[in-house]
Amino acid sequence: MMETTTAGGLVYGIRLRREVEYRYVGITTKTASRRFHQHLRLAAEGRKTPFYDWVRKHDPADLIADELDWVEGLPELGRAEIEWISYLRREGDRLLNLSAGGLGPTGVVWTDEMREAASIRGTGRKGLSRPGPANPFYGGKHSPEQRSKWSEDRRGTYSGADNPNFGKFGADHPSFGHTVSDETRQLLSEAKKGAGNPNFGKKASDETRAKMSAVRKGRPMPSSQRSAHTRHHTNKGIEKADCKYCVEDSAKPSLSSESESES
Repeated sequence: MMETTTAGGLVYGIRLRREVEYRYVGITTKTASRRFHQHLRLAAEGRKTPFYDWVRKHDPADLIADELDWVEGLPELGRAEIEWISYLRREGDRLLNLSAGGLGPTGVVWTDEMREAASIRGTGRKGLSRPGPANPFYGGKHSPEQRSKWSEDRRGTYSGADNPNFGKFGADHPSFGHTVSDETRQLLSEAKKGAGNPNFGKKASDETRAKMSAVRKGRPMPSSQRSAHTRHHTNKGIEKADCKYCVEDSAKPSLSSESESES
């Protein structure tokens, strides 16, 4: 990877001080030492490539960057990197370069083995959060065509047993114990009012109303909470601590106690 545009630059190789085998070859228009320290910084920031994973496994003091070749002209510098990478790989050096080198995009095509190795390396790693303006997609919006494509691709993907939370209840569910703040509740309420409600201005068809009626037929439908309390609590002699009408009734003096006090 080039840093600046000048008349030429050098090809460098990075290896362990105690070994002669190079593990990475690059080009720069600065010094090998400066480019090496840039690699160390990127590794510390968590960049995920086989080379940077290898760097993180070692003490920086155990690594060294050697100047392999100085080349005049940028096109020649790019070709020199390709030749050095090819040469060292023929010699058996286990280079961690993802491409064959050269200037600009090199068209790296990942194999299934490379993808699997990258997946294993990335498992369990804490991601880098870039909220707000720091996010490269901040202020962007996906086109309706893209959203429609994703919708079709995912249709039915997470339904039934395919849903990762299928059959999970109580403490087994990842949302167990989660509460929504009052501020969030207010925002959701405001967003769903009027035209923000997905059913705003819509009316159920006669067919849908008939289906809803058939489902409810024969089901007790009290006209009010007081009516439901009378039917399911008072008439059955049941008292519920969380029913406000049960609490109110228990606070009222009974007829028998009133008659006793009058006598």
